[in-house]
Amino acid sequence: MHFGLTDLQESLIDSARKFSQNKLTPHYKAREKKGFFDRDLVREMGQLGFLAPEVSEAYGGSGLDVLTSGLITEVIAEGDMNVAYVPINHSLISSCIVRHAEPHILNDLIPRMCSGETLACIGLTEPRGGSDAANLVLSARREGDRYILNGEKTSISMADQADICLVFARTGTVAEKAHGISAFVVDLNTQGITRGRFDDLGEKAVGRGSIFFDEVEIDAGNRVGDEGKGFVQVMQGFDFSRALIGLQCIAVARKCLDETWDYIQQRQTFGKPLAANQGITFPLAEAETQLEGARLVCLKALWLKSRELDHTREAAMAKWWAPKLAFEIVQQCLLVHGHGGYSEELPFEQRLRDVLGMQIGDGTAHIMKMVIARSHVGRLT
Repeated sequence: MHFGLTDLQESLIDSARKFSQNKLTPHYKAREKKGFFDRDLVREMGQLGFLAPEVSEAYGGSGLDVLTSGLITEVIAEGDMNVAYVPINHSLISSCIVRHAEPHILNDLIPRMCSGETLACIGLTEPRGGSDAANLVLSARREGDRYILNGEKTSISMADQADICLVFARTGTVAEKAHGISAFVVDLNTQGITRGRFDDLGEKAVGRGSIFFDEVEIDAGNRVGDEGKGFVQVMQGFDFSRALIGLQCIAVARKCLDETWDYIQQRQTFGKPLAANQGITFPLAEAETQLEGARLVCLKALWLKSRELDHTREAAMAKWWAPKLAFEIVQQCLLVHGHGGYSEELPFEQRLRDVLGMQIGDGTAHIMKMVIARSHVGRLT
């Protein structure tokens, strides 16, 4: 097996790291206080090719492989894991749209997403359907060349910031469950749409909230793919985003570990550096080992995807393990820093709150373990 990077990958990662260190790291806390993304910053990421870089150059992307896309996202997350959510979300949404949307959507929307001119979110979760994602009731009834949307989406990341939403709505009956769900590109400034924001523990720059649809009219041409096939489409995209989320969380843990190794060599207690104490170094050594393993799972999932091989199992592993492990590592690093780590002066408390949310969004650990188990024993009920 070869783990080296090409010259192109090295160059792209170096560019992303400089951007992350210079533009993201210094203002991580300030973005939390603002509670939203600076759109100029998003556009700059687009100009540098960091938003959905795996999209074809024909649609405004860089035509990179998905593994390289993941490595870029990982470096962005080192500086601010919240900002990294933008390329992750755009990669997920564009992967669904590019495969299934009408040409006019591809030619108009995808370039704007890649450039950062348009901020996109995904509307799947509803009040009665979180882990049971197919349990949707938001309706889309067909009237001639239009669909009329009614209902609520909730727990939607960037709900009050996004310009467009890839909305999943029921065009069939509730009894059809996963079938009878269709996907639509919806301009969030359309008449009949209102939005609200939650007051969350972390990821405040991303934000989370509800989107309400009251007799919202959209063109039938805004449907993505065949009617009734929307749920299948988004589930395919989630395998990609779950691996990216794994790398996003790993980047946060990696940053904390690097800072903590430096700290324990400088901090003196009882006349010796903290690094002389095995009670300090052994937990960090364990964290290094586990983090390396989790990262390899994420990279394997992307490697398999790049070769059009099944990667659902590996993506599920990445999604449940990496966020949980990252939370545990950040907590350990916070404790090593003592009272300073517990304060808002250092970034550990914010990282701890931010990374916690990734154990919930885009599929909980229980759902991911079900996916892994079914890859071995199938569906027994």
